[in-house]
Amino acid sequence: MRSINTINKYIFRELFFPFLSSLFFLTFVFLMSRIPEITNMVMNYNVPVSSVLVLLGFKLPRFLEFTIPMSVTISILLTFMRMSGENEILALKAAGGSLYKLLPPVLVFCVLGTLLTLWVTILALPWANTSFKLKSIEFAQSSIDMALQERQFNAQVDDLMIYVAHVDVKTHGLEDIVIEDRRTKGMVSISTAPSGKIISSENKQVYTIRLYDGAINQVKLEEGSVNNIKFGGYDIVIDLAALDKNIGNTSKRLDERSLGDLIQFIRSGIKNQTKLNEALMELHEKFSVPFACLALGLLSFPLGVQSSSTRKSSGLSLGLFFFLLYYLLLAAGWSLGESGAYPAFLGMWMPNVVLGSAGIYLLIRNAKDRPVRLPKFMVTSAHVLKRSFTKKP
Repeated sequence: MRSINTINKYIFRELFFPFLSSLFFLTFVFLMSRIPEITNMVMNYNVPVSSVLVLLGFKLPRFLEFTIPMSVTISILLTFMRMSGENEILALKAAGGSLYKLLPPVLVFCVLGTLLTLWVTILALPWANTSFKLKSIEFAQSSIDMALQERQFNAQVDDLMIYVAHVDVKTHGLEDIVIEDRRTKGMVSISTAPSGKIISSENKQVYTIRLYDGAINQVKLEEGSVNNIKFGGYDIVIDLAALDKNIGNTSKRLDERSLGDLIQFIRSGIKNQTKLNEALMELHEKFSVPFACLALGLLSFPLGVQSSSTRKSSGLSLGLFFFLLYYLLLAAGWSLGESGAYPAFLGMWMPNVVLGSAGIYLLIRNAKDRPVRLPKFMVTSAHVLKRSFTKKP
């Protein structure tokens, strides 16, 4: 019994260093993907670096939601690949041990990863998303350029939606503009123009978007009539002080709602089936992604044991491949569940069931000394990922 406890403690300690290394590396890679956005905000909008770093910190929980399960997978693979390559697994089997006796520290490690990810998805993520939104509104109030994001539907101002294909920060010029204005009661005005310009007032709170050579489609909701007006020049006035109304607004995105708020929203009797499906998917995702630590951990354990490779790049690429496979299954489940093709819980939990079942099957085969070789396409895909993380001379 004492020898088993010693082995369990040894394996548990060995899992931590690769986990922390993988977590730091993967999170850093995700954060680096935001470097162009940070550079643009600092150089073009004169936003303080400290404020940008705060925004980046609010994005961290979204990255951790996925990098924690990825790191759990990679750390288990690397640890048991090393033990297998150095014949430690063979020595334990020769001493009368079995793979099942090595499983407890792996399960405890996976459970800890699951609890940590649950904390991120249930508590940290809604708070971070809400904080990011409020901080973005503060920036948008300081400059209309910050409020207008290219190739996005900007709806920070109530009853006004603006789409701009390109914003020239230096000249304040706009290209390919679409503006939907619902500020007049009973009427919807949709203005389109190939070009335009932003004109600011003295107090920097009221801006005018001047459109050139465009058209306006005015829809009177009660009458059901449509008027088409062509213009050479047309001004739309925007008061950025109206953004204050969005602070503390009860209308939240689904990923900004806490667990209790989301459950209450689902139980409120949503008539729109698509919106209800999205809310259910969001609720199940809060739990299914954390439990991916268990599913992928059960899969990584037998794969690491049967591998004789000790190269870290091999374990990293293999772990990334299986998480990519999990994410593809999750994306497919989200798409089908959102459309109502099958229940939301099935779409979110199916990846865990599939990969977890595969892991249990491989574990039983390995315990009977009948390892299963990975399909050729999996090995090839892992090598492709490996080459992408390996510097060429």
